Amino acid sequence: MNLANKVAVVTGSGQGLGLAYAVQLSRSGAAVVINDVNADAANAAVAEIKSAGGQAVAVVAPVGSTDTARALVATAIDSFGRLDIMVTNAGILRDKVLWKMTDEDFDSVVDVHLRGTFTCVREAVLRFREQGDGGRIICIGSPAGQRGNFGQTNYSAAKAGIVGMVRTWAMELERAGITANAVCPVAATAMTETIPFLAPYIDAMKNGQQLPDIIRRDVGMGTPEDAAGLISFLASDAAAEITGQAFSVGGDRLALWSHPQLTATAYHADGWSSDDIAMEWPEIFAASIESVGEEFPEELLAK
Repeated sequence: MNLANKVAVVTGSGQGLGLAYAVQLSRSGAAVVINDVNADAANAAVAEIKSAGGQAVAVVAPVGSTDTARALVATAIDSFGRLDIMVTNAGILRDKVLWKMTDEDFDSVVDVHLRGTFTCVREAVLRFREQGDGGRIICIGSPAGQRGNFGQTNYSAAKAGIVGMVRTWAMELERAGITANAVCPVAATAMTETIPFLAPYIDAMKNGQQLPDIIRRDVGMGTPEDAAGLISFLASDAAAEITGQAFSVGGDRLALWSHPQLTATAYHADGWSSDDIAMEWPEIFAASIESVGEEFPEELLAK
């Protein structure tokens, strides 16, 4: 992908997936604004990109507020003259089951993931519209937002909301030539190594071992770098007609998530009473009930 003369902001890009996205965008020719709450991580990311011949600057600030969003866009303009790509990746976890989750646990995750995506995209779009030549919005979602995940009320809600916003933005921004897509990656990071059955594979990868096919293909999980190519593709001219989509990427697998669809439909004159529903449920609706949570190969869960 040739992203020469393009400028990107990647939130939460001091490490992990965000860093992989930023490095890949730089390799494709884009100048990058690195963002992280950790100054050492942000500066190290800038140094890594510059050492490879790229252009990068850092903004050390927590994502969520309008002030941070404006600072990110202003830094892109002040440093590189324009903005073309906004990648909203920053995130935190505060995992707890519902009855133990506090207001602060909920609010902090929603503020970074959902509000942070909203404020950063809003500021980017204001600039894109002013420039008048389109732009690329790439928002990082999660399989947890598509199917739910135990202990992640806050995270699942925020990630589902991100995909909902992306679908709305795709409609609102089409006439301005701005695309909006969501990417739901699965990679070996600090956020996934807490999953018990994946932990041994992540530890093995850290020790230089290859992930087996059952992880890379069936689970669709790999390294952060495995997910980065999709970001550069969606940022490029090759993806100019792709908008409003939710992608799954990880390991050797690339896929599209479907939009929610009606799976079973019936009609009853004068509406549905509770007795009507009880009578019709077994034959019409019962077989169409959807599962919840991610589905993994049984041989992994049995270990």
